[in-house]
Amino acid sequence: MPLRRRQLLQLAASGLGGTGWLLARGRAAAAPQASLQAAPQVAPDLRLGLISDLNSSYGSTTYIPQVSQGLRQLLALNPALLICAGDMVAGQKPGLSTAQLDAMWEGFARTVLTPVRQAGVPFLPAVGNHDGAPGFRADRAAVSRFWSPRRQALGLRFVDAADFPFHYSVLQEQVFVLVWDASSSRIPADQLDWARRQLAGPQARQARLRLVVGHLPLAGVSQGRDRPGEMLDQAAAVQRLLEEGRVQAYISGHQHAWFPARRGQLDRIQLGALGSGPRRLLQGTIPPQQTFTTLDLRWQAESLLETTYAVATGQPLAWNRLPATLSGRSGSISRNTQERSIRR
Repeated sequence: MPLRRRQLLQLAASGLGGTGWLLARGRAAAAPQASLQAAPQVAPDLRLGLISDLNSSYGSTTYIPQVSQGLRQLLALNPALLICAGDMVAGQKPGLSTAQLDAMWEGFARTVLTPVRQAGVPFLPAVGNHDGAPGFRADRAAVSRFWSPRRQALGLRFVDAADFPFHYSVLQEQVFVLVWDASSSRIPADQLDWARRQLAGPQARQARLRLVVGHLPLAGVSQGRDRPGEMLDQAAAVQRLLEEGRVQAYISGHQHAWFPARRGQLDRIQLGALGSGPRRLLQGTIPPQQTFTTLDLRWQAESLLETTYAVATGQPLAWNRLPATLSGRSGSISRNTQERSIRR
């Protein structure tokens, strides 16, 4: 899907457009048109972009090249909304000063947020453990300092923004998205009650699709991360809450490996890392790699198509290369189908 003329002009103005942008893409592992040709051929009614885990080493104010490379590839696919499931900066290290924390967030603004907004794409963030984990009060204060004054400039249509950016809800392009604070393994009880009320509210009920976004997942899927503290403690209760709220999918990060699962009536979209430290799945032979994901929605057909791209090639990953099941501490989870029906 080609970029709109306005987006090309905006990208050019930000140093991501015109000849320089094409040359930058040409230096990537794939030819400039390869990622576009690999995209689904039938234009969807709505395309969502999904990214997670962008950060580098503790305290870093810069990002590995794959972050900007993957972001360019994703913006070229013309998403209507970009969802980030957390770990945008590299905090969660005792002793980082206020100046260091603010510098990390300014680095994020330069590398990620500004190019996205200059392309005219709304940006929806969720807080990760390296952004603002509970117990790291300076980190959480930095999160508030960065995001609060930018709230109105993100292109989002808020339903409830009282505790933005830690937990909030939006109704965007007929999609209701609820974000909660899963920056640790336990979502606070008052947030679970809030989520239940939000999902029962008129905006959620009237939406064509309902999504929930949080950093930690419901189950471990990657080597080294299938252990307590790396997933939500109350997974069964959260699963019930989301199913009762007729949520299509829980979108999470943290595991640094992509696996599209389904358990019960809930899609579990486990995003890979766009930044440093991609990991191997618990089983299978897929190598660690930076990825991003798109969801293509077709309202009349009531269908959702999930596609994940390898940044190194700009090409979609083959769905059938994923293990049919993963087995870990939480039991077995099954690979989802790539195209599935939207839950009503």
